[in-house]
Amino acid sequence: MKITAIELIKVALPMTHSFETSFGRLTTKDTLIVKLYTADGLIGYGESSAFFSPLYNPETVDSCKYIIEKFIAPCILHKNFETIEEFVKAYSFIVGNDIAKAGVETAFWHLLALRDQKSLKELVGGTRDTIPVGESLGIKTTIDAVLEEVDLRFSEGYKRIKVKIKPGFDVEVTRKIREKYPAIDLMLDGNSAYNLKDHLSILTQLDEFNLMMIEQPLASNDIIDHSTLQRLIETPICMDESICSVEDARKAIQTGACKIINIKPGRVGGVLESIKIHDYAQKNNIPVWCGGLLESGIGRAFNIALASKSNYTLPADMSPYHMYFHEDLVENPFEVVNGEIKVPTEVGLGFTPNNAAIAKYAVEKVYLK
Repeated sequence: MKITAIELIKVALPMTHSFETSFGRLTTKDTLIVKLYTADGLIGYGESSAFFSPLYNPETVDSCKYIIEKFIAPCILHKNFETIEEFVKAYSFIVGNDIAKAGVETAFWHLLALRDQKSLKELVGGTRDTIPVGESLGIKTTIDAVLEEVDLRFSEGYKRIKVKIKPGFDVEVTRKIREKYPAIDLMLDGNSAYNLKDHLSILTQLDEFNLMMIEQPLASNDIIDHSTLQRLIETPICMDESICSVEDARKAIQTGACKIINIKPGRVGGVLESIKIHDYAQKNNIPVWCGGLLESGIGRAFNIALASKSNYTLPADMSPYHMYFHEDLVENPFEVVNGEIKVPTEVGLGFTPNNAAIAKYAVEKVYLK
């Protein structure tokens, strides 16, 4: 397939309510929609779902647009690619910038699905017809507010509850949830807000709550410290921000830094690297699950397909759009029914991009040819 044009559309999606983690609060979610055009008339949609500022990792939506426009586009425009490996190799010399890479990489997966007349599920080797999902709760102003949302999400049938924590908002909120719900699958997400020097006593206290896992309690560059912490606590550590490649996964697993891995396609550069991490973890008996970066339905299409693979054995973070946004960027958004999402089997994304909604929320466009 010959890539004849690239369109980059920065959109700003208003959120139904603010979402707070240890690194900040969001009221609007910026994201970058990437469209690849081919000489055969195909259009592939992808998404670079960074944030407005370098909160989660060094990338931003604007940096993604810049990297694609100035460095990735010249590598792929007016060139022919038959496989995803050929496509990724064309810009593999670019260091980091994985969320930017994921935008063009996912768009090419969409092109492959259209060309080969396959669903994303079939293309990535998915085996499940449905995937279980959990709900991720942001940091609230009070413990009572957290409990109210846990009540709501549990009543809606979610298979697992994840609660964001930060120093000063951790042990007591977890205790209150456990007192009310002693048997639910509960996990915590530290978003790198803790360190061994100041917070070891807090992290060890969390063992008493029978957690599924604690996600990324320490800094993203602290694989060694995570290894130390995992030896000191019984709660399984799940790595998130620390894992940007299959090499990172190998180091984390070999050093005993984690017992679970959260694979976010955007964080690791796209679908191909996600599959590599999945396969390596599976060979080493490490379960994985699929997280997200508050993508629109376009980005979520790839997450759902990946989460149908065999070693994604834990509930995914995959809330329907109305949990966060007033409107999605696909015409037929997925729904969660009894805590599960049906994996699409239609050719292509499995969802129809909503070009009217994309145009409605667009704040900047670049067309390259």
